[in-house]
Amino acid sequence: MSKIAAYLPYLAGIGVALTWGFSFMFTRGALDHLSPFHLLGLRFGAAILAMALLRVFGLIKIRVTPADYISLLPLALFQPILYFASETSGILLTSSSYAGMMIAIIPIFVAIFAAIFLREYPNRIQLLFIIASVGGAIFIIFMDAQSIAGVNPLGTLLLLAAVIAGASFNIFSRKASVSHPPVRTTWVMMVFGAVVFNAIAMGQHFRAGSLDAYLTPLAELWVPVLYLGVFSSVVAFFLYNFVLSKITATQGSVFANMVTVVAIIAGVVFRGELVFWYHLAGTAAILAGVWGTNRFAPSTARKSREEAAVPESMISARS
Repeated sequence: MSKIAAYLPYLAGIGVALTWGFSFMFTRGALDHLSPFHLLGLRFGAAILAMALLRVFGLIKIRVTPADYISLLPLALFQPILYFASETSGILLTSSSYAGMMIAIIPIFVAIFAAIFLREYPNRIQLLFIIASVGGAIFIIFMDAQSIAGVNPLGTLLLLAAVIAGASFNIFSRKASVSHPPVRTTWVMMVFGAVVFNAIAMGQHFRAGSLDAYLTPLAELWVPVLYLGVFSSVVAFFLYNFVLSKITATQGSVFANMVTVVAIIAGVVFRGELVFWYHLAGTAAILAGVWGTNRFAPSTARKSREEAAVPESMISARS
């Protein structure tokens, strides 16, 4: 049983990649009818409603105090607020292909930040596999791109801000896991996301004189909003916070590159898109990178795996 528990963080990481990989299909369809911040507002509104219902019916237990909100505010500021705001605005000023290449470098920044702030140092072999994973993701997106010429400099800066925010989230979530369980961290993230993005979107609708129609799109778009809010936000972030509570930030970050692989598979299966040789080559590099980064983890990471198999009550008793 303990061996199975030790692998739970990696199974959760795969679950995150699957959920976020399929989210692109729903996001693309919803953005044909909604502005980015309107979609984000409805998405995180659905997320907090889902968690509130689970809490009311006793399916999850969330003990959160005002001090917890203050403690987790820096984490929520980076993810979802700064990350999604920067990424969405950056995509509008550049292209999805260029944005994909920028976001794919998050694991590099995570490795740097983890060494500086957490003293989690990847070894040389891990660095090679991290580069392989990032390179595979960038290679696929670059080969898919018809052109990335004429990129807006402001768009590049915004995407760089998203990269830094995403990497910072990995660090803060790792640190927060010492005193906050994943479900509490996820709840606070969803609350801040719902408040901030709905405030922005409602402000836009108020200026346009269409505030009374704010919820009207849900009649047609409830499926993508439900998926993005419940699965891609609540479930995925809970799993990712769990991952970062059990293994190093560097190890956890490379699972994000598997999103590219899942997105390709989803496109082939559900949208009839074609697969080319570079998709297979890039996918092989990504999967090798994820495997190698975790396989050759230093002793501190192995200790984290062992702690993952220990019941939380025993860890609390030791501390």
